[in-house]
Amino acid sequence: MELTDLKMFAVIAEEGSISRAAERLGYVQSNVTARIRKLESELGVPLFHRHPKGVVLTEKGSAFRDYALTILNLSEEAVRAVRETDYPSGPLAIGVVETVNCRNLMKALADFQTRYPGVSLSIMTGTSADLLAKLLNHQLDGTFVTGESDSSKLVFEHTAKDELRLLTRTTGEAYPDLAHTKWAVSPKGCPFRAVLEAWLRSEGIPLANMLEVSSLETLLSCVRSGLAATLLPQSVLSGEFEELGSYPVPEAFRYTTTSFVRRNDGFSSKACAAFVEMVKVNGL
Repeated sequence: MELTDLKMFAVIAEEGSISRAAERLGYVQSNVTARIRKLESELGVPLFHRHPKGVVLTEKGSAFRDYALTILNLSEEAVRAVRETDYPSGPLAIGVVETVNCRNLMKALADFQTRYPGVSLSIMTGTSADLLAKLLNHQLDGTFVTGESDSSKLVFEHTAKDELRLLTRTTGEAYPDLAHTKWAVSPKGCPFRAVLEAWLRSEGIPLANMLEVSSLETLLSCVRSGLAATLLPQSVLSGEFEELGSYPVPEAFRYTTTSFVRRNDGFSSKACAAFVEMVKVNGL
């Protein structure tokens, strides 16, 4: 069993297709097929179910994928560890949830890049759940997430508290009628949507009259147009959205946290350590 075989297997599992995996890896398809069949023969079990449109992992294949990814990630980490310089350098992949204050973050990132030009910085945006999955899968070195995350595999380097507000087009004299409000919400898995659902449920109101939006900017634009209201951290009220209507919510649902987390690994690069220090100094 070779690392090349494990990488082929992992890419096929991700693509769901041997032909797409071969194209992505730059190999001839017949070579990839032969290597995977050899791997299955060595293991004594099929790793994929074949079907006309591609492949899907078998139960044994799913179990093997976890070990394969761990081995591949550790091999890459070993290379990074022995190549580590005495100063921050090399690749650094950071995840960012959209609700992090972009103006503050972009300035901090610009300052970081100026101070450490040898660091090749890449930024990935997404939901907290998606970014945490990528972090634990070694696709990110660290990530900003919102809400609570309980895992012994994570180290919380910095946490900031923020206030959740009910946001509308403008601030009127009367508090919005929750039972007759149309809501703009992010897809399921968003912690703010979960808090909104819990709040409305405590009031005996179902979250039924809603518009699901995947982009934060589009969601805020829906609120600014008067199409819907939403529940988001107060920190999003900046720039063109600074004048949105803002109302307090009950104490039990009022606060949220944004944290910068990394894996609880034995190895942490000097680039990641420098980034953590920047976050602690500049805040979120």
